Amino acid sequence: MWTEQELIMLLQGLGETIIIVFLSTLFGYILGLPLGVLLAVSDNDGIKPHPLLYKVLDIITNILRSVPFIILLVVLIPLTRAIVGKSYGTAATIVPLVIAAAPFIGRMVESSLKEVDHGVIEAAQSMGAGTFAIIWKVLLAEARTSLLVGVTIAFGTILGYSAMAGAVGGGGLGSIAIRYGYNRWQPHVLWPSVIILVLLVQLFQVLGMKMSKDLDRRRS
Repeated sequence: MWTEQELIMLLQGLGETIIIVFLSTLFGYILGLPLGVLLAVSDNDGIKPHPLLYKVLDIITNILRSVPFIILLVVLIPLTRAIVGKSYGTAATIVPLVIAAAPFIGRMVESSLKEVDHGVIEAAQSMGAGTFAIIWKVLLAEARTSLLVGVTIAFGTILGYSAMAGAVGGGGLGSIAIRYGYNRWQPHVLWPSVIILVLLVQLFQVLGMKMSKDLDRRRS
């Protein structure tokens, strides 16, 4: 059904997709986690309200989240080329993915931290805990289950974005599905690419939800 070359191509595409998604998620959290913490802390109900800082971060986050990813891919081509030296391929796909993922992750982190019981925060403040200690030992610790669920959601979203990047020369299974499966109309390449992408999302969701449930049991 498939030639040896096509099988190798699909396996390489799978490897590229895993690399793209995991690195994009990692760097997305390196940027998005501090952003989410700053949003939660500087909000009016936060532990260190700062209306101006919150407003600036809120506007930037909303603007980046409002731009369709396919447009962001094109707009960021000069930046991508400046960082990785080219605007196509596996490495080039990671740059716009990180920029698209960071504000999305920031909002999820903000939402998770705002779910923490204010009574726990007030108890820590009454014992003289500083801002950093409250963030690290109270907010992030209490919200870790919700944060883990957020990682699962972020992974699925970034995986979907990575497939979309194939439309403009990105690497991975999305590129294979579009260039070979769709443009050359090879259904035996298109559908396996789609099925593998779906299975990856389902696998990571199952693992993520299991880890969050196990974490809940340990907490209780």
